[in-house]
Amino acid sequence: MGRSTQEAIAFGLYLAVVLAIGIVFFLKGRKEKGGDKSYFLGNRKMNGFVAALSAGASDMSAWVLMGLPGSIYLFGMGQVWIAIGLLCGTIAAWILVAPGLRRFSILADDSITIPQFLTNRFKSKDHALLIVCAIVFIAAYCVYAASSIVACGTLFQTVFDLGDDMKHWVMIGATAVILVYTFLGGFNAVCWTDFVQGLMMLAAIMAVPIIAAVVMGKADFAPVAPVVTDENYYNLLSSGKLDWASISDIFSGFGWGLGYFGMPHILVRYMAIRSEKEMKKSRVTGIIWTGLILTMACIVALVGHEYLGSSLDAGNKNLVFITMVRDLFPAFLGGVLLSAILAASMSTADSQLLASSSAFASDVYKKVIRKDAKDKEMLFVGRIVVIFISIVALIIALTPGTGGIMELVEAAWGAFGAAFGPVILLALHWKRFNYAGAVAGITTGFLVDAMWYLFLSGETNLYEIIPGFFCGLTAAIVTTLITKEPSKEVTDMFDRAKQPVETQE
Repeated sequence: MGRSTQEAIAFGLYLAVVLAIGIVFFLKGRKEKGGDKSYFLGNRKMNGFVAALSAGASDMSAWVLMGLPGSIYLFGMGQVWIAIGLLCGTIAAWILVAPGLRRFSILADDSITIPQFLTNRFKSKDHALLIVCAIVFIAAYCVYAASSIVACGTLFQTVFDLGDDMKHWVMIGATAVILVYTFLGGFNAVCWTDFVQGLMMLAAIMAVPIIAAVVMGKADFAPVAPVVTDENYYNLLSSGKLDWASISDIFSGFGWGLGYFGMPHILVRYMAIRSEKEMKKSRVTGIIWTGLILTMACIVALVGHEYLGSSLDAGNKNLVFITMVRDLFPAFLGGVLLSAILAASMSTADSQLLASSSAFASDVYKKVIRKDAKDKEMLFVGRIVVIFISIVALIIALTPGTGGIMELVEAAWGAFGAAFGPVILLALHWKRFNYAGAVAGITTGFLVDAMWYLFLSGETNLYEIIPGFFCGLTAAIVTTLITKEPSKEVTDMFDRAKQPVETQE
């Protein structure tokens, strides 16, 4: 049996497990009542460990196994600032956002989406914020989901030596699988598949550099190609000195961390945790998991630099992890480890599809279009939105000239972080904050991020999330201060949210 056949069997088994989880939760969900709250938020009964790994897996898409190691492999330690920024960001989010958001979303009329929370937080009947949020969600998630589809296509093209036409069919197939288990099980299916996928990602990314180091320690070891190391390769200052090139890389790296405050598909995991006790377990688990994943991604890149030498150029730098797995491990085991890339891709894509469909179905359709919509109608509309975003994401992924995995993730991550990050922080920690400030913050952050990305990111070498985030923050604060203070009902709810809140069984 050839290597490709054994790897295909491993992939097939993985996909069977994923679909089985979706079917289990579909059958379970038919016996339970809960409607959109059950489908979109799992009735707020999520186990702490599952919620933590689901938040991590939905965050760390295939870019952490392909894009990040590829950037460090090719350009050196100056790219490590992305990992440092992300680790700082996830720690800050678990401390500053997760507990407060869970409590506040329960008190704010049991909100099940981020737009709902922001509207109910201010006891507002206005629908402007819901519509603005839905537009940002759909636009950004189409781009974000496209990165996962591209990753699946790249994986199969590399492993099975496929042509571009077959790669396109693989992307279509991956999209179909994601659709099926998101349709079947909703939030619970997504979270439990994320849990399994998070464990797979961690096992794979830890195994590869350890085995590579053992092989490299043998006397007869020789790198795949000559090792060519730039004089600044191991310098945390990418240019070797403290100039704008190095400073902008550092700022941009920490800018990635700002994204955690506004990433809807991660934030809803915080809202779904079932108790204060589980929140504490989730915080520790989530921080440790993310720290290990990011650390090992950097180690994979540095070990890959020595193991592979200069065999990979800019065009295929994303293949560091794949190439090392196929060179180091037997075929079937290698296929299992490479399934971690499928896991990373699909765990992020399903979370994004669910978050965007809930934002439209619960927040726009039910609140604006059909206020008397029943649960079945809501679920139907949500699934239609999932199909729409999947098709648009697939078109983006199939379009010639579409950016690589890291570029697509970077664009969507920046849009969400700039739009929602400042507003979420202010909503949780500023009593005076009001509805007008929230609308201004989201709109300004998103537009500044988009304009900077289109016209200034190349010239400044500065990640667009940074100007977008701080312009959004400024707009939110200024607008709040020049408009009416929130009512006593709103400020009283803010005070209650500072105390532990448990869900109703």
